Amino acid sequence: MFSGLKTYLDSIRARDPAPRSRWEILLYPGVCAMFFHRIAHWLFNAKLYFLARFVNHFSRFLTAIDIHPGAEIGKNLFIDHGFTVIGETAKIGDNVTIYQCVTLGGTNPTNGIGGKRHPTVDDNVIIGSGAQVIGPITLGKRSRVGANAVVTEDVPEGATMIGLKARSTLVPAEEWVKEFIPYGTPCDDPCEEVRNDCVEKLENELADLRAEVEAIKQAGVPIASQAAKRSGTDD
Repeated sequence: MFSGLKTYLDSIRARDPAPRSRWEILLYPGVCAMFFHRIAHWLFNAKLYFLARFVNHFSRFLTAIDIHPGAEIGKNLFIDHGFTVIGETAKIGDNVTIYQCVTLGGTNPTNGIGGKRHPTVDDNVIIGSGAQVIGPITLGKRSRVGANAVVTEDVPEGATMIGLKARSTLVPAEEWVKEFIPYGTPCDDPCEEVRNDCVEKLENELADLRAEVEAIKQAGVPIASQAAKRSGTDD
């Protein structure tokens, strides 16, 4: 048991530079929430639903993390900070990282009969702060959800999702094979397809200006005098 706890705490320490010791990690709200959830889930499977809910609500009071007793959670889940909601039929794999204010929410079945209505999160997924993952969808292995993204459709393995409604940035495989990227979002995000027209227009104007400056240099005309001439023309 202690060996498993040590492995769990070390997995968190590998993803968070803040703690100085394992003892400090034991005080994390995400760790406390997982402790209570294991108890609540055992009670839920034993059909002791009231007791399971009692443990769930007590845990939420202490940690500001609401994990339904029915949710199935694998090894080494790291919930960084709190204010996270995980629904009843959610399934979470191993080594998943969830930052604050994330919702793994459900959709209301049209027939009124409860079924699989919450997300399935595969191994090594990272979900950024404030993200909302809604419905019985699947986040593929090693996929990432950027901060404040809203995801309502399946996410391919290794994809990075951003925006409202979230869209894939199509990060190349050599990017997502990295072991861990904090907050689920690369620093140099290759988002060529999702840049808006305004940014593209500015980049085109910048390229034209650079070409014009280079032409002036080659013509041997001092840039300062050329700029003054252009200013006078504009006036």
